[in-house]
Amino acid sequence: MGIKAFLSKPLASWVVSRQQRWMAQPAQAQEQVFQSIIRKAENTAFGKDHHFKDIQTPQEFTQAVPVRDYESLRPYFDRLKQGERDVLWPGLPLYFAKTSGTTSGTKYIPITQDSIPNHINGAKNALLNYIHETGRAQFLDGKLIFLSGSPVLEQISGINTGRLSGIVNHHVPGYLRTNQLPSYQTNVIEDWETKLDAIVGETLHQRMTLISGIPPWVQMYFDKIMARTGKQIKDVFPYFNLFVYGGVNFAPYRAKLLESIGRKVDSIETFPASEGFFAFQNQQHDPGLLLLADSGIFFEFVPAEEFHQPNPRRLTLAEVQTGVNYALIINSNAGLWGYSIGDTVKFTSLYPHKLVVSGRLKHFISAFGEHVIGEEVEGALKDAMAEFPEVAVTEFTVAPYVSQTDAPSYHEWLIAFDTPPHDPAQFAKALDLHLRRRNSYYDDLIAGNILATLKVTLLPPDAFQQYMKRQGKLGGQNKVPRLSNDRTLADGLLAIFGR
Repeated sequence: MGIKAFLSKPLASWVVSRQQRWMAQPAQAQEQVFQSIIRKAENTAFGKDHHFKDIQTPQEFTQAVPVRDYESLRPYFDRLKQGERDVLWPGLPLYFAKTSGTTSGTKYIPITQDSIPNHINGAKNALLNYIHETGRAQFLDGKLIFLSGSPVLEQISGINTGRLSGIVNHHVPGYLRTNQLPSYQTNVIEDWETKLDAIVGETLHQRMTLISGIPPWVQMYFDKIMARTGKQIKDVFPYFNLFVYGGVNFAPYRAKLLESIGRKVDSIETFPASEGFFAFQNQQHDPGLLLLADSGIFFEFVPAEEFHQPNPRRLTLAEVQTGVNYALIINSNAGLWGYSIGDTVKFTSLYPHKLVVSGRLKHFISAFGEHVIGEEVEGALKDAMAEFPEVAVTEFTVAPYVSQTDAPSYHEWLIAFDTPPHDPAQFAKALDLHLRRRNSYYDDLIAGNILATLKVTLLPPDAFQQYMKRQGKLGGQNKVPRLSNDRTLADGLLAIFGR
């Protein structure tokens, strides 16, 4: 065992011991966060506009600060971009995290001196929890690959600006930099396919022990390695034993990734975003993600079915229940207030408070009143794949098809199969049945002949990669929407690959 692995164990024990204190009293931890960030932001422009000095409780805060998205808060963000100080948080942001928005174009999310530890410590503590639970620390002595965006930063009013993964790259602890791949020279390559070829070249003969990234882009990395070597990943990287991922549901990609690897490896799921690092998987046997209640973010939870109502309930961590879909609202030491990040979550346990990401507020289908959400389509696909073990899915999306004739409308599933089902018609039938079981509104529409059963359109394995490349969104942190209420993505795919 190397010195890094050896020293990580007492550090892991100390971190978990501190963590257990706030895990036992999460409501108190959240109250402390709330009071800290409110008091510190009293004299900011936002704090003055919303009378922070008069706010003492979360209930008073909800009366003063409405739920907003990026577009609603844009006037404040624009003032920051112009170099104005003390707008949302004291001083100027340390960084802007640049991210793509579906309705707001490019978004610039502030990261402050106070909030950067949330991003860094969240990822670090996820690994330390793993070490503490399993006793496995040898991965720290090998090479660690983080598939991320470019670390090159631009300047906006003197503020460093770039992709979150590129920003975080500048804060990798010094003791891990000698382990980290790819090199800086490779990481700054903008074209994803060129960059991926260079990453393969750099890592192919290294002692890789940990690989981290969004699953579909990690799969592209594996595909290139297997194409070049003719071997499974386990034979190329025999010491690779830990996969760290986040950003999308792993379930649709799991079968193909594990087939590519050729054996089981441990994995850690994380819940990061440009707005903050919210949760991580702290136990291998439990897929629930531990919500970080003491990390500079005060969380609110709006029941998802109430989100678009004029005055939805805004619950604190002490008021949530398991099994309910909530829109996640954050208030943070990055200066985000009443901010809807667009994700929905569902708690799997309380004390400790663990959750799963259940979908996106804007990613659903309700063209016919069915309100099908991401969790339901991903679950239906998982169940159908269990009945057809030969199936491996590369990527998929679902869109409504509104009939212009007397024939009924339907949901169209555009699926890129790495290995298609032996009987596509039966697979589609199973998929439809599992979705009907998960969504009673959809079931009623099928039973009433308002909708026809879903149709599956088979696409080539690299269909989504080609589409994303044409859109200039290949690689990095870009993700394919699971669900759409229109056919922009579906028709874009069909324009390339036909029906």
